[in-house]
Amino acid sequence: MRARGARRQLGATLTYDTLRFEYEDFPETKEPVWILGRKYSVFTEKEEILLDVTSRLWFTYRKNFPAIGGTGPTSDTGWGCMLRCGQMIFAQALVCRHLGRDWRWIKGKRQMDNYYNVLNAFIDKKDSYYSIHQIAQMGVGEGKSIGQWYGPNTVAQVLKKLATFDTWSSLAVHIAMDNTVVMEEIRRLCQSNVPCAGAAACPALESDVLYNGCPEDVGLRERLTLWKPLVLLIPLRLGLTEINEAYIETLKHCFMMPQSLGVIGGKPNSAHYFIGYVGEELIYLDPHTTQPAVEPSDSGCPPDESFHCQHPPCRMSIAELDPSIAVGFFCNTEADFNDWCQQIKKLSLVRGALPMFELVERQPSHFSNPDVLNLTPDSSDADRLERFFDSEDEDFEILSL
Repeated sequence: MRARGARRQLGATLTYDTLRFEYEDFPETKEPVWILGRKYSVFTEKEEILLDVTSRLWFTYRKNFPAIGGTGPTSDTGWGCMLRCGQMIFAQALVCRHLGRDWRWIKGKRQMDNYYNVLNAFIDKKDSYYSIHQIAQMGVGEGKSIGQWYGPNTVAQVLKKLATFDTWSSLAVHIAMDNTVVMEEIRRLCQSNVPCAGAAACPALESDVLYNGCPEDVGLRERLTLWKPLVLLIPLRLGLTEINEAYIETLKHCFMMPQSLGVIGGKPNSAHYFIGYVGEELIYLDPHTTQPAVEPSDSGCPPDESFHCQHPPCRMSIAELDPSIAVGFFCNTEADFNDWCQQIKKLSLVRGALPMFELVERQPSHFSNPDVLNLTPDSSDADRLERFFDSEDEDFEILSL
């Protein structure tokens, strides 16, 4: 695989030509390290930082998985990087939903069943909820050919549709368009008294753990709720060809919020999952490593070490970020959402921090209904939004091994 430009790592240098890691000293800085709403000190919490990063689910290119659609690609190398980033940000939402933000992965330790339920929802096979197969094939209905590069807005739209089948997680997924988050819409979406299908929608298997992440014993309490956990994705364009530096402080504050799911986006020829920052650099997980596909396990507990990045994460200057991104947040309860709204309102008062989006109580009358907006090929509005948010007029390079 060939890399475009240098990529830095916290404590390691990745040589892409040989896929070999040469470890350096962890950079010493008095600046705090922020990882998805958690604040760390390099001097006293280095191990905690690395453990937090390692615990995130890391999805990369894979090869030799079952052909997509039966006759399609058996690898996503060169075209699937944004799809993998979409998987990572959504997997973080499922981890927060079912395991909690403070959960940590320990190498070699048998994890709880919910962890494997989450992991199996992303395994590379056609009937996993959020597999590369499901994302690629759902994208066909959105006007994307299998093997075509997605931008952050497109992958967000596809994940929203796939989430409707994930009755175990029972998420309310909202994509805020036009740089505007409408609180009334979100409350209407999340404050549903309709019971979710839960285990009743899942086929019965001999194993207690199902491959696609749906356990058999979802309790009535979880199936009847007054607030569906919210995954909020906000596609943004923070500049024309490069990020407007006026947005940098606001972007940093997003990583400081406890509701943070991170950001998907990256340089024009590659996509990354950004999970935090230190100083003027973003910290990210890179999907541009091709690994063999993992075979599903009859026990429902597949080998999982390749799904965790066990080397220090990459860094890049915030100024190098491609301006087309999607920011993610997870609000497990209504109180979480109310707290997030208050933080966004306070952020608008921070000196030197230009708001990336607007937070309003009600939808302005001139807006289109976001619930009926979709990215079908015959939708002129959708095509306009896709071109605007996804930067797909860029000359994306197919990386080769």
